[in-house]
Amino acid sequence: MSALFADTYYFVALLNRNDQYHQRAIEFDRGRRGLLTTEWVLTEVADLLAKGSARRYVMPMIRDLRGSDDCEIVAFSGDIFEEAQNFYDQYRDKQWTLTDCTSFIIMRERGITEALTGDRHFEQAGFIALLK
Repeated sequence: MSALFADTYYFVALLNRNDQYHQRAIEFDRGRRGLLTTEWVLTEVADLLAKGSARRYVMPMIRDLRGSDDCEIVAFSGDIFEEAQNFYDQYRDKQWTLTDCTSFIIMRERGITEALTGDRHFEQAGFIALLK
């Protein structure tokens, strides 16, 4: 069984009780299998929650993920960033973020088809969004 890609939506939903995907995220967290995420995603989570009450949970969550055997975090890389820029530029008709583009590239490289997200952009890119 391959890892699930953990997107920003998933982590924000876990940390924010008012998020529409909170309960679904908790269900996936309880039955968690191996996760793959990126430093780009974790940066985006911290940025999105910087002003809210969930901010205090962001760094403990990231530290837990870094120490977990069940989660691999892909580090920032100039090669991936360059590839993502090309991907972003190639799909000008889409509203995909640069972070999304890094996720898509990494998922394709790893053969991952399922993402813990509610983001329709993942579906547009040919992946399965599990939080919908």
